[in-house]
Amino acid sequence: MTPAMPKPEHPRPQLVRDKWLNLNGTWGFEIDAGDSGLERGLTTRELNSEILVPFAPESALSGIEHVDFMEAVWYRRTVTIPQEWAGQNILLHFGAVDHDATVWVNGVEVARHRGGFTPFTADLGGVAEPGTEAVIVVRARDSRHEMQARGKQATWYNNTHCQYTRTTGIWQTVWMEAVPAVHIKRLRMTPNLADASITLEVPVSRNRSGHTVTAVLSDKGDVRVEATAKADLDLTPSLRLTIPAESLRPWSVEDPFLYDLEVRIHDGSGDVVDQVSSYAAVRSIALDGKVVRINGEAVFQRLVLDQGYWPDSLMTSPDDAALIKDIELSMAAGFNGARLHQKVFEERFLYHADRLGYLVWGEFGDWGVSGGGTVGHNQRPTASFVAQWLEVLKRDFNHPSIIGWCPLNETHQVLHDRLTVLDDVTEAMFLATKLADPTRPVIDASGYAHRIRETDIFDSHSYEQDPDRFRIEQQGLAEGKPYINRKADGEEYSVPYAGQPYFVSEFGGIWWNEVEARQAADGSDVASSWGYGQRVSSEEEFYTRFDSLCSVLLGNPDMFGYCYTQLTDVFQEKNGIFNFDRSNKFDLERIRASQVRPAAIETRRGGS
Repeated sequence: MTPAMPKPEHPRPQLVRDKWLNLNGTWGFEIDAGDSGLERGLTTRELNSEILVPFAPESALSGIEHVDFMEAVWYRRTVTIPQEWAGQNILLHFGAVDHDATVWVNGVEVARHRGGFTPFTADLGGVAEPGTEAVIVVRARDSRHEMQARGKQATWYNNTHCQYTRTTGIWQTVWMEAVPAVHIKRLRMTPNLADASITLEVPVSRNRSGHTVTAVLSDKGDVRVEATAKADLDLTPSLRLTIPAESLRPWSVEDPFLYDLEVRIHDGSGDVVDQVSSYAAVRSIALDGKVVRINGEAVFQRLVLDQGYWPDSLMTSPDDAALIKDIELSMAAGFNGARLHQKVFEERFLYHADRLGYLVWGEFGDWGVSGGGTVGHNQRPTASFVAQWLEVLKRDFNHPSIIGWCPLNETHQVLHDRLTVLDDVTEAMFLATKLADPTRPVIDASGYAHRIRETDIFDSHSYEQDPDRFRIEQQGLAEGKPYINRKADGEEYSVPYAGQPYFVSEFGGIWWNEVEARQAADGSDVASSWGYGQRVSSEEEFYTRFDSLCSVLLGNPDMFGYCYTQLTDVFQEKNGIFNFDRSNKFDLERIRASQVRPAAIETRRGGS
């Protein structure tokens, strides 16, 4: 790896081996406007330009900055596989490729994957061996006419309102790894604070006779607990790591403690066959009436909507420091977490959230399935949503910072006498989430159409800008009649509220841009921007409105949290706490002071 290589860090901090190779950097690249590249031989020839991976071709950092629609794009790179990896299997990993990817290595198709947010892997066994060259060719299809989950990517040419420049092709790290024939796959860690333990499931590639798995949990080199299990009986060996009382440190916002974890496979002779390093935490989540408890305590969730876009790199962070900075900026403003909105964030963001004590809700980027360039967002999801969401749950299950799941956002079909595809997919994604992860609460859809009566969490989105009207709107929660999103004519999107924990998961969105305010005061033409409701006329009015809106929710004894829109401005959307380039927009001390006061649900009888 060279200093010039973008994003050189290991992209998967929870499953690290020594033998890996970062493939970010310069790749051959070609736009395939008519998706005819396969017929034209693009799998076998050099491509006509170059791109800097992992930045999408629409971004400035990619070196391409082509923002028009691309039906397909192609990548090509020749890699020499290290000779010292002899005797190992070679895995080729892609963090995320938007949207339908096909991968060839040395002319052989080795992988297909659908979904722009989730990782996939190609096993190069029999195709490319250590000490030889691997010619990697990737085609990514990303048609504007297909029904697919896009998140906030516009299906029309221009950025407008809250839709932004598209992301096509490779946008997360590409890397290669050497593993033995018998190796550890993605670990699964289930914390149990009640008995101070972690259940560790260790999927292995083969259950070979005589093999065992050993896990060692430590703190800065001091072993806290070690356990061993047979690896040749159960398809997925499982171990229970019970932590001594004197060594138990629950993960929390105040003390985001992470144990070091090492997992090994031993053969019948006791020799190490495979070894990975990771980390783990113990943390609990429970629901008690309208209270969401973390480690048994009511913690008011002061969340911010984070869409994860940057001016020059779009959905890809420009570097690892940018991921850390966004969390630190949010915390400096008084937030203790975020809704990771309409995007599956890079795994390293979650790693930093884990170590910094930052609460997050994991979400899927389900908007944009209307197809054909029309506005319809996510009313016609496909079966692929369920498959992709399960990939998300598999990838991110172990992160202690994730304290809830949100598979859908702002679905808004009116309830009627017939079930729809939206009903089927909503239930499938909800049930899949509950089966994959019984340890965290699930909200069936954030805002608008709650179709699942047993959803763990109920919420609403409200961009009411008048604090007095906002207070009246929200006061019905005390009587079990919270504000619920409805169609303008009063028709219902949702099944009735059933007393679940409730929060306003989008509010605020206060529209303010100082440059535009000066232009208006000078009588100049005001630059075009967008925000919610009536924009404030001054920065001072912003502080007053922000404080008053937060006070309504902090002071409601039945409200377990809120999510303010949003962390930064994004292109034309000027409602962030920070500017799009992350420079200061407001006095952070005043923003922070409005949020860090005790919330009613935290102080009322200890949050009971």
